[in-house]
Amino acid sequence: MKKTILLTVLVLNGLTSFAQSNDEKNIKLFYKKALTEAKCYTWLEYLSNDIGSRLSGSENAEKAVKYTKTQLESLGLDKVYLQEVMVPHWVRGQKETAFILDGKLKTAVPICALGGSVATPKAGLTAEIVEVQGIDELKQLGDKVKGKIVFYNRPMNPENIETFTSYGACVDQRYAGAQEAAKFGAVGTIVRSMNLRLDDFPHTGVQSYGSLPKEEYIPTAAISTNGAELLSKSLKANPTLKFYFKQSCETLPDVLSYNVIGELTGTVNPSNIMIVGGHLDSWDLADGSHDDGAGVVQSMEVLRILKNLNYKPKNTIRVVLFMNEENGGKGGAKYEEVSKQKNENHIFALESDSGGFSPRGFSIEADDANYKKIKEYKDLFEPYLVHSFTIGHAGSDIGHLTSKAIVKAGLKPDSQRYFDYHHAANDKFDAINKRELELGAATMTTLMYLMDQNGIVLPAASN
Repeated sequence: MKKTILLTVLVLNGLTSFAQSNDEKNIKLFYKKALTEAKCYTWLEYLSNDIGSRLSGSENAEKAVKYTKTQLESLGLDKVYLQEVMVPHWVRGQKETAFILDGKLKTAVPICALGGSVATPKAGLTAEIVEVQGIDELKQLGDKVKGKIVFYNRPMNPENIETFTSYGACVDQRYAGAQEAAKFGAVGTIVRSMNLRLDDFPHTGVQSYGSLPKEEYIPTAAISTNGAELLSKSLKANPTLKFYFKQSCETLPDVLSYNVIGELTGTVNPSNIMIVGGHLDSWDLADGSHDDGAGVVQSMEVLRILKNLNYKPKNTIRVVLFMNEENGGKGGAKYEEVSKQKNENHIFALESDSGGFSPRGFSIEADDANYKKIKEYKDLFEPYLVHSFTIGHAGSDIGHLTSKAIVKAGLKPDSQRYFDYHHAANDKFDAINKRELELGAATMTTLMYLMDQNGIVLPAASN
């Protein structure tokens, strides 16, 4: 009798373990489609190798607009269109040069101008240099930095497992370092690159002069982490050494550009809009394959997979390729402006802007009820090694969206290598792993499908 009961339990357990829900079957199909016939890797190869860097206002940015629009049109979506947006046009000019001047010793170090910086004098800028660990230390020195170059050398903290936490803890010196140093009479700033490893790649990024009058703008550049280590060591040996750097960047008049949009119209609630997207622009030092070519093609792949499977969404699903996330955020702001004018109702937004590495989960902006609901999908993701569902920032471009009831999510790939490439000259196509890129697209498709099928939890007052 005991043997019969045991056999029955084993059979029932076997049936339970092999039985699959419709969701499980569909999700398995999403991953199969992504891993066997995806186009995202091919799309990215063209964006990176045939077009290249795509800084807002550049010729390459416009080539990327035309290319992605054409590719979306080839998918047979219900609508594909461009949305006009005026964007800033900053150009780097000639390659920057920099030297540590220690007596008769002249040592070259790698630098790059920060986005939005002004140029040095044509002959370059030479001055004594003062090292600080951040803006607070700068303020303590006050007028002691007058006539000098301020060297911000606070590194990213290696103790944090989540590297974006380390980035967020020191990026203020890059973004606001020049404006704060200028207030005390500094003539320029050099900022340690936002990078956890020691290498010779300077990492650019946006900086702002805030409300300073233009005549008070000072040039600012990033120095590689190896260069920062050498400069800091040299300053300890000789605090009165000088630093020289030369850059010829400038800001030109704004340029007309576009967000690229494609959509599948909802069959049940077409007025409810769900978007998936990344930013089409990139910095000018490299191809921007991880930041954010990967996010662009993964977002396109989501709609390709759904269309290829003849999926009929309940809600309208849009892919939005935003322009100008890197140095202005104009694309995201324009999308929200037009959305408000049309009185559109966005219920969900998903962004990929953290690189094309292996997907680990999502960073979610939602109230408790919707966060709890999304976490209930965790078991569906775990077979694909996706397990992290945390409250946090979802994305810069979708951050502009302000619909009354909206849930936002950002794809969270493994972050350990991201800042090796972020905003640097090595962010090229050869840094992309095809399979990791495709897994990210499948993971995004899965969440988009689950959100479309199940909707969001509306606030009590909205029911």
